[in-house]
This record gives sequence, structure tokens and C-alpha cells, in this order.
Amino acid sequence: MHFFRLRRVSVVVMLGALCVVSASASAQSSSAQSANPACPQNDSGLKLPPGFCATVFADGVGHARHLVVAPNGVVYVNTWSGRYYGNDAPHAGGFLVALQDTTGTGKANVNQRFGETVQSGGAGGTGIGLYKGALFAEINDKIVRYALPAGSIVPQGSAATIVSGLPLGGDHPMHPFAIDADGSLYIDVATATNACQGQNRTPKSPGIDPCTELQTRGGIWRYDANKTNQTFSPAERFATGIRNAEGFAIDTANRIFVTQHGRDQLHTNWPDVYKQPDEEATQPAEELLLLKRGGDYGWPECYYDAVQKKLVLAPEYGGDGGKKVGPCAAKGAPIAAFPAHWAPNAMARYDKQQFPARYHDGVFIAFHGSWNRAPYSQGGYNVVFQALTGDHASGQCEVFADGFAGAVKSPDQAAHRPSGLAVGPDGSLYVSDDVRGRIYRIVYRGGSGSGSGAAQFVACPTASAPAGNITVADAKPPEGTHPDAGTAAATASLPVPNGATKEMVALGDRIYHGQVGGATCTGCHGAAGTGTALGPNLTDTQWLWSDGSYGAIAKTITAGVLEPKQYREPMPPMGGAELTPDQVSAVAAYVWALSH
Repeated sequence: MHFFRLRRVSVVVMLGALCVVSASASAQSSSAQSANPACPQNDSGLKLPPGFCATVFADGVGHARHLVVAPNGVVYVNTWSGRYYGNDAPHAGGFLVALQDTTGTGKANVNQRFGETVQSGGAGGTGIGLYKGALFAEINDKIVRYALPAGSIVPQGSAATIVSGLPLGGDHPMHPFAIDADGSLYIDVATATNACQGQNRTPKSPGIDPCTELQTRGGIWRYDANKTNQTFSPAERFATGIRNAEGFAIDTANRIFVTQHGRDQLHTNWPDVYKQPDEEATQPAEELLLLKRGGDYGWPECYYDAVQKKLVLAPEYGGDGGKKVGPCAAKGAPIAAFPAHWAPNAMARYDKQQFPARYHDGVFIAFHGSWNRAPYSQGGYNVVFQALTGDHASGQCEVFADGFAGAVKSPDQAAHRPSGLAVGPDGSLYVSDDVRGRIYRIVYRGGSGSGSGAAQFVACPTASAPAGNITVADAKPPEGTHPDAGTAAATASLPVPNGATKEMVALGDRIYHGQVGGATCTGCHGAAGTGTALGPNLTDTQWLWSDGSYGAIAKTITAGVLEPKQYREPMPPMGGAELTPDQVSAVAAYVWALSH
């Protein structure tokens, strides 16, 4: 919605259709690398299989999320800011970074920033990719395209918008994506909540049935990378029931694989059903999915039980701790499962020849690391390799790279956390870290890439492995969610206009952030309502298109603004969504509260 105010226009705009060997072998491997003259600059601190070396390709580039490597070897990184990182000061300059090694040392000596800045309304993003020689990147609610001119590693002109109006806010506001050879652009629009409860992450709060959040969240959307100015719409959904698919990989047969972050807090929110704390640490499994058009992978009704190796009914929808299956029997099961809460943040298919043959055509997965295994030891914080045969997993995965976190694997103490993966044209594997902005480059120096591969490797724990040791460390959701995201707890301190209630303001918050009603205002006005280049700040107090009263705001939402002043994007009636009168009143109450 556009609400155009006197200072920057103030009419609410809600854009429509709007979010195997033991650990000692690893130590021996690391020591061997340090002593290996073939790895003279192995300064990464990583534990790798024999024959592999790693260098710190770049450091301190910002909160580095996904990355991609161009045919000329230039590494492009998308960085992010905001509440996920404690609202610390973003890196100076653009959120996109171009890195290049022109000296052959394995370290970037060229570092150039470009793209949106804080001053231009940017907050960075996760997704990034290359297609037809152009760079595609996520920024706020958009996927944009930059032309890369000959003779320059950074764009010279402005970006073209490919898709806008992607839902923001909630637990998972990021939009990773992948582009196939035909130009199909697959975008993860992850969920705003943990399990679509009436009150997010609240004990014994039942699930909304049907889950209205699935209208605009919780799946993969498909667009055309060759077209500009497309607008997010529920009609473009490709697959549903996916809580958070941050990792993508596409093989030569154009099969699409995605990772899924399993849901959290089974024991915390349902202690009568999941009576033991270790059930929270070990369930549910993280997943690798084979993406199919029209596929339904179960969220929020179902989760994957790693012990039983099947999808079972979630407690929010009548589940009894893993016995009931119900509608989950008809949902899409994963092709591979990994230990609970490891958080698969990126995936890269290995399609080069540098690494030994055993790594060819499988996928590397970057696990950001758990928080929800407390009071047990956290897990993940590593990069694993999963072999594939055609459209299914082949064997148990291998812990390929470890040591990112340093002494303690926990969200608040980890030195580095893997977040992005990309394979370079020479076959090197690049890994990004979103804590301190480190980029690693991993190469194979142990022999010919056609060899049988390392004789020793560290097998992943099975997805049904025990919880491990109890520690004193505790943790909270790394997404930065409050206990009741998007509902009453989030709006408790906001004022209420005459004629409305606190419950209406809370509902309006959910509508604004795309959790209810099939629309979202955040694409134009930002998650906090402070405005973007497409829509004005909703937290001022001076109004132009109405007197700013509760009733006038509701009237503006209902009628729309077809020719808004100072902003080029019109607002269709009710933001183009099918809002009920009660929903219009609720979002009007929330917007009124923002300005007061």
C-alpha cells in the first residue's frame, strides 16, 4: 500500500499479490596440509580431506551470504544487514562485492563494491546468480539484473528490475534463487513463521488451518529471467510446503534440487507430546528435496522424522509426537536427510574436473549451524558433500570442510559460519562466511582430478544420531524472531485508534507483513514501515491524501491510489488483494499505529 504523506507523500500503498575416519583423521588431515609444501598459504584454519588446501580469498567484506563466480574468475558476493546481524552498521559502499585475484596467489587483490547502499534504501540480500553474462541479485523485495560491460568487473549503469514485491518480514525474509539454462528463475519465498501457529513460536498455540500464509510464503516461485518488471503473485507459485529453501542446485538434466530448513521447537512448544529435551535437538531432520512442479513438501502440517524415515503429522495440526501420519502420506519426502537444525544455507553442484572423481556430479552443502539443539551441543557449522546418482542421493554424506566456527560451535560464539557456496571455472570451491565476511577458496593439490579421491573422509552423523553432550550454552533463533512474531507481542506497545482494538492492530501487522490476506506492504514500505524508493515512510505524522484518521486510511486502502504523487507505482484497490472489510480495518489500524 502507498500512504502518501506531506513530507514524502502519505497514502498507504499495498502492492497486490503481495515474502570413514574419526575426528583424529581430520586433525591429521589438517596437519598434513599445513606441512604440505603444495599448500604454502593454507591459512584458513579449516579441516579438509587429504590433498585439499584452503586460503582466505578475502576477509571483512560484510555479512557475506550467497556468491557466484564468473567465467573470468571474478567472485561476486551479496551481503546483508539488518536485525539478523544485530542491526550493526553495514559495510560502507554497495551491498554487492566484486573480488578478483590477478596475482595467482589464491587471494583477492581487487575488491570493488557496487549496487544499492544504505543511503539509497538498500539492506542487502542473499540471492545472487549469473545468466547470459549479466549479474542477478536480490535487494530488499526485488531481484534485479546488472549488465557487466566488457573491460569492467562491476556494472556501469543502474539495475533493471526482474521481479518486485517479494514478501519481506517474519522469520525468513531472504530470497535465494537459481536460474536454469532456459532462463527460468526459481525463487525461494520462505515462511514468515516457524509452523504457521496462531501465535508464532508460542507454547501450545495451534496451527492456522488452512495455513493462509501459504498463499504468499512457504514455497518456490518461478519467473522468467529474460523479462523485466514482473510482479510477485500467488499465481507464479511453482511448489509449496517448503519452510525455507536456501540452497539450490541444477544438474545437466535440468533437475532442480533444494535444501529445506526443518522446523524448530518441538519440545519447547509441545512438552506434553515431546517429553524429552533431546527430541528437540534431534528432530526434525534437515532435508534435500527434488523439486517438482506442483509438488507439496508438507510444511506446516508435516515434518520429516529422521528415526522413522518418513513424514509425520506436526503437533500444531493434531500430531501426537510422531505416530500419526495423516495427510503427510501424500506429501513429497526428501531424497536425503541430515542432522536436525544444522541449517543448510547454500548448495553447489560440483561439475568440474579439479576435484577427485568421487566428488563429480554430487552437491556440496553449507550448513550455517544450529541454535535449537540446546542444552545439547550445537552442530553443523561445516560444509558437507552428498553424492547423487541421477535424481536420488547415493550413500551417506561426508563432512568435507570443518573448523569454521573455531573453538565453540554456537551462534553467538562461532568465529565464522558457512553461508554461501560456488564453484569457480577452474574447479575451485568458494565458501562465504556471514559473521565476519570471510571468503574461503578450496583447491585440490593431491594429484590428478581423475583419481579415485581421498582414501579417508569423515562421514556425517546420521540424521537419527543421538543429541550428544549437554552443554551450558543456550541460544535463540538466529532469524532474530521475537516470541510472537507478527502478532500481539510485536504490537503490544503500539497505540490503538478509536474504534479498533489491540487484536486488530496485531492482525494488521500480520497482513502488512504478508502472513494473512495474500498481500504485503513491505515491498514498498519496508519491514519496519520506514519507506523505500517505491513507497513512502509510514511512520511520519503529516498527511497529504487524507487527514490521517483511522477511517480515512481505511478508505484509501479500499479505493486505492491509481495516480500517486511523487511515487511511480500505483496502488490498486485493496492493494490488489482479496481483503475482507475486517482485514482492511485491521491493516488501517496498524498503519495508523505506526504513525502515532
